[in-house]
Amino acid sequence: MAPEVVTLAPGFVVSRIAKGHWQLAERHGAPYAREAALDDMRRFVETGITLFDCADHYVGVEQLIGEFRRRHPDHARRLRVSTKLVPDLESLPRLQRHDVERIVDTSLARLGQERLDLVQFHWWDYRLPGYVEAMHWLDDMRVAGKVELLGTTNFDTARLAEIVASGVAVATNQLQYSVLDRRPENGMAAFCAAHGIKLLCYGTLAGGFVGERWLGAPEPRPPYDNRSLVKYRLIIEDFGGWERFQALLSVLDAIAKRHAVGIGSVAIRYVLDKPGVAVALVGARDAAHLDALAGPFILDDDDRGAIARVVSNAPGPRGDCYELERVEDGPHSVIMWKNQNAGGPPRDGRYADAPPIIERKSR
Repeated sequence: MAPEVVTLAPGFVVSRIAKGHWQLAERHGAPYAREAALDDMRRFVETGITLFDCADHYVGVEQLIGEFRRRHPDHARRLRVSTKLVPDLESLPRLQRHDVERIVDTSLARLGQERLDLVQFHWWDYRLPGYVEAMHWLDDMRVAGKVELLGTTNFDTARLAEIVASGVAVATNQLQYSVLDRRPENGMAAFCAAHGIKLLCYGTLAGGFVGERWLGAPEPRPPYDNRSLVKYRLIIEDFGGWERFQALLSVLDAIAKRHAVGIGSVAIRYVLDKPGVAVALVGARDAAHLDALAGPFILDDDDRGAIARVVSNAPGPRGDCYELERVEDGPHSVIMWKNQNAGGPPRDGRYADAPPIIERKSR
């Protein structure tokens, strides 16, 4: 059975499950076989997953998708690509219109497109002015035909409200939303619903932590296999730690067995059922678990109640969307690579490769 579809804008119809590509970025984790990755992309499209998500700062990924599109033009015609425009932190004080135009033109060249399907804008530091103006530059490019839809990613509610109030038509907002992280429910989801902004949700499987592999597993310690695990290990700590996370996995596993699906499928369904959610992004490095993603199923009241009893008692993550990640020198911030477009991932030790482990008392 093919995945469900959703209309993001008139004529812009995509699968409700998207293939995220952060895990294929340079230095995200262990090297991968390029040919296998390209063939996996083909399998995803043939299964009905017609939205690929990437970013200008996922080093090498736009080029990889562009190569796939050239090799498989028939598949490319079925595919939409959402990318992100993420100016480097060090460039924000001097960002100009021509810089934004150059980034868009670079993405067009890498992806081999005449018009970008969806561009999602991110701004690292609110203390630096310019994000509203930059969105208007992007909107001018939309009017000129270089971009079809505009979106945002990782803004909080107040700053997204500024952008919307300025007159920019924002079609989508990409944010972290999962059974572990319900921060969008602290105002963002309601704001987006009121303004017709569709939610594209990443982190649905917490970088792979939400799955059978980690059920009953001992608490992991650094070094981690990839940067997704570095990031989402912190989210698990905010959720309440490894013991509480194991309790959640046990509940998800019981639900999965009743429906003859996997734990990941339950977690994805949980997000897709949330009001305002259009798409769940799954950071699939390969097609190994593709069959488990294809067919929808229904969570019943008992399922939702069982999940709610675990997550409602979690102490966090708290605050607005991406608020913790913006705390200067905080654990969520120091692991971020914020200047990748200038020359690839950092190699000078300025960013932590693993979060600090917080020793917690038993709960």
